[in-house]
Amino acid sequence: MYVRRLELVDFRSYERVGVDLEPGPSVLVGANGVGKTNLVEALGYVATLDSHRVATDAPLVRMGATSAVIRCAVVHDGRELLVELEIVPGKANRARLGRSPARRARDVLGALRLVLFAPEDLELVRGDPGERRRYLDDLLVSRQPRYAGVRADYERVVKQRNALLRSAYLARKTGGSRGGDLSTLTVWDAHLAQHGADLLAGRLELVAALTPHVAKAYDAVAAGRGAAGITYRPSVDLPEPAADRPALAEALTAALAAGRAAEIERGTTLVGPHRDDLALTLGPLPVKGYASHGESWSYALALRLAGYDLLRADGIEPVLVLDDVFAELDTGRRERLAELVGGASQLLVTCAVDDDVPVTLRGARYTVGEGAVRRAG
Repeated sequence: MYVRRLELVDFRSYERVGVDLEPGPSVLVGANGVGKTNLVEALGYVATLDSHRVATDAPLVRMGATSAVIRCAVVHDGRELLVELEIVPGKANRARLGRSPARRARDVLGALRLVLFAPEDLELVRGDPGERRRYLDDLLVSRQPRYAGVRADYERVVKQRNALLRSAYLARKTGGSRGGDLSTLTVWDAHLAQHGADLLAGRLELVAALTPHVAKAYDAVAAGRGAAGITYRPSVDLPEPAADRPALAEALTAALAAGRAAEIERGTTLVGPHRDDLALTLGPLPVKGYASHGESWSYALALRLAGYDLLRADGIEPVLVLDDVFAELDTGRRERLAELVGGASQLLVTCAVDDDVPVTLRGARYTVGEGAVRRAG
């Protein structure tokens, strides 16, 4: 799989730009702040319907414009597919596949499989559990796009359930009766258990498959300096076998019942996959709080490379993006990383300085600046 062409209209800093890309390695060179990351962010958005930099869509639209458009021509198994997304802040995004309107924007998921590593990924190691849950869910959707619907259904249920608990909490605090009716909470419990069990089972299966790849990737990046491990940390006691969906639904139902009083007291849902975490360890110690900057960087990189390797093991050949990565690595790590990613079907590297990128990865070269992207040479 590779991206043959990317076009942006009113996306971030670009009024209009188009760039033809090639399989194999390509390097996008330009000073900091000229828009290199905006290009790969757009590709990441096509792959995940999300930005790795911001939580909302509004910053993606160029100042003064009302919407942004991303067009991406993807080649897979010799066939080309045009994916188009129109981003309209505050409204549902519109999508087209092969110039035909898609019923929902998430129908484009799977058209472009992409793994992106960026400096923001340090938050996978140092940030809160939400960063690690997002990492798992994005990878889960990349492997099996149907999980986009599971994820959306679960998030909708949690939102509705939280609204009900919050209204009851506020009614109790103000001494009123309106909004305090919890008669439908049992119905939302059933929905949460159903969709939560599906999402939880997918995550557990993913972590089991991902674990050896994380260990291998960290060993390769860090040259054997420590053993990396990952463990899923659920908010409920898991049954055996843990990936059995009916048993997981029962476990969630029981945990919701046991925690009902605490949820009413706090006005929020305290049980479910949205409360889980992915524990990261290096040897016997947790990475967070113990790992050095270099170890944390290597671990974050290993998580992304592990996802890339897992997709390849599944028979999926994703596009790999390394956004401003090499400037943070010493010479040894640069060369080891170059060896690991050199065989990617398409590798896009952004950098401010040519010399930061190992010679073996210097394929096609593009200069980025002044709102334009130009092929060099």
